[in-house]
Amino acid sequence: MPAAAPTDKSKPYIPLSGSASDGWSSDEEATATCFCGAVQLKFPTEGPGFAGSFICNCADCRKITASMFASNFTIVDTHLTHLRGRENLTAFSQWKTIATGNTMTNYFCSTCGTLMYRVSSGFPGASILRIGTVDDFHLHETKLKSTVEQFVEKRVGWLHGTEGVKQIEGSSM
Repeated sequence: MPAAAPTDKSKPYIPLSGSASDGWSSDEEATATCFCGAVQLKFPTEGPGFAGSFICNCADCRKITASMFASNFTIVDTHLTHLRGRENLTAFSQWKTIATGNTMTNYFCSTCGTLMYRVSSGFPGASILRIGTVDDFHLHETKLKSTVEQFVEKRVGWLHGTEGVKQIEGSSM
């Protein structure tokens, strides 16, 4: 079997995933869409609105994503645009299991249940989006690649840290 040609990660790659087909990206910004397409956000892929990306292994991120970790990126709220579906978001807040003691409010698509972003009372003015909602899959490996992994002490034993990513016990925020 011949080797596959290298993929050019500098160009958008927006595969068919979910029901929406209008995601896009440019050099400076991109979209994130829920699985059913009812909610779509626009965000910057670089500063000053893009504040960074991180992996979280905390118990809450595991439970709320139904996975072993969450891959996230933070956007300053003045740079986050709801293109559609803001009224379709359902909020759920709680504080009792958050390691920092802050209240964390989660915004889900009320149609398909996709977690679009979280907001912490400890970091007003910023939203934590999920990398998996970003329409351009090449951004997952380029501009949105995590630079920090937090709560490494809670990581499952069979999963190893990502090479080149700063490892932190506890919260990086």
